[in-house]
Amino acid sequence: MQRALLSGLLSGLFSAGLAAAWLGGVALQMQQRALWPGVEYKWLCLVALALLGLLWVRLPVPLAWRRCGLLLALCMLAFGSTGWRAEARLAQRLSPQLEGRDLVLTGVVAQLPVQGEQGVRFEFEVEQALHAGQPVNVPPRVVLGWARGFDGEALLSGPELELRAGQRWKLTVRLRQPHGLFNPHGFDLELWLFERGLGASGSVRATAGAELVLLASEVAHPVERWRQSIRDAIALHVQDPALAGVLAALAVGDQAAIERAEWDLFRATGVAHLMSISGLHITMFAWLAAALIGRLWRFSPRALLAVPAPQAARIGGVLAAAAYALLAGWGVPAQRTVWMLATVALLRSRGSRWPPVLVLLAAAVVVTAIDPWALLQPGFWLSFAAVGLLQAADHAAAPSAPGGWWSRAGQILKAGLRTQLIASAGLAPLSLVFFHQISLIGFVANLVAIPVVTLLITPLTLLGTLLPPLWALAALVTKGLTLLLATLAQVPWAVWAVPAAPAWGVACGLLGGALLVLPLPRHLRAAGAALLLPLFAPHVPRPAAGQAEVVVVDIGQGTAVLVRTREHLLVYDSGPRSSPQSHAGSRVLLPLLQARGERRIDLLMLSHRDSDHTGGAAALLARGSVRALSSSLEPGHPLLATGVPHTRCDAGQAWAWDGVHFELLHPRADEHRTGAKPNTLSCVLRIQPSAGPSVLLTGDLEAAQELGLVNSLGAALRSEVLLVPHHGSKTSSTPEFLAAVAPHTALVQAAYRSRYGHPAPEVMARYAGRGVTVQRSDACGAWVQWGTQAAQCERERRRRYWHH
Repeated sequence: MQRALLSGLLSGLFSAGLAAAWLGGVALQMQQRALWPGVEYKWLCLVALALLGLLWVRLPVPLAWRRCGLLLALCMLAFGSTGWRAEARLAQRLSPQLEGRDLVLTGVVAQLPVQGEQGVRFEFEVEQALHAGQPVNVPPRVVLGWARGFDGEALLSGPELELRAGQRWKLTVRLRQPHGLFNPHGFDLELWLFERGLGASGSVRATAGAELVLLASEVAHPVERWRQSIRDAIALHVQDPALAGVLAALAVGDQAAIERAEWDLFRATGVAHLMSISGLHITMFAWLAAALIGRLWRFSPRALLAVPAPQAARIGGVLAAAAYALLAGWGVPAQRTVWMLATVALLRSRGSRWPPVLVLLAAAVVVTAIDPWALLQPGFWLSFAAVGLLQAADHAAAPSAPGGWWSRAGQILKAGLRTQLIASAGLAPLSLVFFHQISLIGFVANLVAIPVVTLLITPLTLLGTLLPPLWALAALVTKGLTLLLATLAQVPWAVWAVPAAPAWGVACGLLGGALLVLPLPRHLRAAGAALLLPLFAPHVPRPAAGQAEVVVVDIGQGTAVLVRTREHLLVYDSGPRSSPQSHAGSRVLLPLLQARGERRIDLLMLSHRDSDHTGGAAALLARGSVRALSSSLEPGHPLLATGVPHTRCDAGQAWAWDGVHFELLHPRADEHRTGAKPNTLSCVLRIQPSAGPSVLLTGDLEAAQELGLVNSLGAALRSEVLLVPHHGSKTSSTPEFLAAVAPHTALVQAAYRSRYGHPAPEVMARYAGRGVTVQRSDACGAWVQWGTQAAQCERERRRRYWHH
C-alpha cells in the first residue's frame, strides 16, 4: 500500500515536472532581448523532437536518465517553438521604409469598432496595399484610428458613413511600427499588439486625393456584425450612456463602452472583474453555468442514464464559456480561458484522478502551446487562480445535510460566503502584483454585486437581445447597484494602494496567499500571513541625503519629470492632454506615482500653460496629494482654482530639500505681462545635489530667453544634464546656450515620429558637434538617474525581442 502511494506520488511529481519543463522553456525564451538571427530555433525543435523520438522507443538507459531527457527535450521544444513563432510574427511587422507614407489599403473592418470623443479605433484586415500605385507588403492585420479634428492629418468630421464591423473599405492611411510609451511598471503596449498579431498602427488620412471609399457592407465577420447590432440596440433603448455602456460591456464585451468614472468606481469597490467579459468573468460564468446544469440534470433520470450529471455539468460549462467568449468577440484573453476550461473538463471527463494542481498545470501547457505569450498577461494568472480557488472552495465545502428549504438556503449562503472569502483572499496577492491595489470593501461589495450581476443584470441583458424592453429593467438594476457601490466607495480607506514590490517580495506574497487558502494546519497559515507582509507593505528605497533621483518620464509629445529627494517629491510639468477623458495624468503619471509609493507631491511646478505641459495637472490636483503649486499661469487659470497654495515662479526663488539645492532661473518678475507668449514664460529650474549630477529643466524656452539667461548668468548655467528646450525645436538650443550649459547628457521628450518634427535634425547636429550624449524618450523610454549611479534607459533595461 505504501509502495503504491509512493509510486503515485513520484508519478505525480514527474508529471508536474514535465509541465514545469514546458512552461519553463516558454518563460525562458521570453527573457531574450533579441531573437537569434538564423535558423537556430528550427534546429532546436528538430533536436528536441529527435530526442523525444529516441526516448519513445525506450532505449536501454536508466529510468532517471530517461526522465531527465524527457524534461530537457520538452524544455527545448517549448523554447524553440516559441522562438520560431516569434520570428514569424515579427516578420509580419511593417517595414520601416513604409512608415509615414501614404498607403492605400483595401480590407475589412475585423472587429467591433471602438467609439470615442476623438473618433473611432478599429482593427483592419488588409487584403491589398498600394504605395504610389504599386503593391507593397504590409502586415495582414493593423489597428487604425479615424479621428475627429485632433489630428491635422485626419478627417475633421470623422467618417461620413458609420464604420461597422464586416465592411470592406478602401482607405488612405499612414502607418507606423508598433510603438508605445515605456515607463517603470507601465503598460506594455508593444507586447499587447504583438500578442494580438497587430503588425502596425496608424491613422486614416483625408488629404486631397485620398481614397475613403466604402466598397461593400456585411461581407465578413458575422459575429462581429451581430455584436455591433446588439451594442447599437442597447444604446437606442437605454438613454443613460453610462448605464448603456455597462450593459454593452456585459452583453458583447465592449469594455471601451464603460465610461472612465464608472471604471474608477468599479475598481475602487473591487467589482471591475464583473463588469466586462474578461478571462476571470468567463471562468466565473462557466463555473456557475456548470453548477446550474448539473443541478438541473439530476431532475431527469433519463438524462442521468445517458450522461452522468458531473460530466454534463463540465461539458455544459465549457460550451457556455465558449458561447459567451464568442459573444465577447473571441479575443485572445477569451480564447485562452476557453482552452483552459476545456482542458480541465476533458481531464475530468476521462476519469483522470489527477490532483487539482496537475489539472491546472496541464491546462497551462495547452494554453501556452496555443498562445505562448499568455504567460505575460495578468488575465492568464487571474483566470488560473480563479479556477484553482473555486476548486479549493468546492473541495472544502461541507456536504449537504438533509433538511427543509430554509436549511438548504442557509447551506447555500454559507457556501457562497466561503467561496467569496477564499476568492477574495486568494486573488488579493495577484491584484497587488499586477495592479498595486486592492479594494478593502471588495468582499462586501462582491457579496452584493456577484449575485446581482450574475443572476439579474447579465441574464436580463442577454435576454434583452430577444426582448429589448428587458434592457430598461437591466439598466434600472444597474443604476441601483452603482448607487450602492458609490456609497461604499465613500468609506475611508476603501482602497489599499501599495508600491510595486521587488521580485523577492512578490514571490513571498504569492506563496503566502497560497498557504492561506489551502486546507493546511493553522501554523502554516500563520506563516502564510507573515509572508504577505513584503507584498502588502513593501519597502520603498529613497535616495540618501544630498542625492536625488530624477525620472524623465516617457510621456509622448510633452514634458513630465519627477525629482525625488530623501523626503520630498517635485513634479515638473504633467504631460499632454489629447482629449478631456484622455491625458497623461490618469494614463501615465498616477499609475507611476502609485507604483513608486509616492503618496504626496510636495511641489507641482507647471512651466507654462501649453497643454502638452499641463494636460495631466488636473488629475494630479484632484488626487488631493499636491501640497503646493508653482507656475507661470496667468491669474484666473482654472488650475489655480483648486485651492492648492500657488506661487508664481520667478527667477531668484531658491530652496533646499534634504541636501539638494533648487533654484529658479527664469522668468524674471518683470517678464510676467499680459499677452506674453507662453513659451517665453517657461519656468527654468536648476537642481544641484550635494552628490550627483546637476540638472537643468527648461520647459519650452526659446532662443531669445536662452540668450537672456546666457547674458545674465553665464557659466552659472553649467549643468551636467539638460532637458532639451522645447522638445528639440528649431526655435531653441542655440549654440550660445549650449556653450554656457555645457551638458554631458541631453534629454529630449518627444513623441515617436512627432508630427512637429521634434527633435529637429539641425538641433541634434549641434549637440552631436559638442559631443553631448542625447537620449530621446521615444528611443530610451523613461530616463532614470539615481544619485551618483549611472543613468538607465527603461527601454534598454527591460528590453525584449517584441519591443520596438
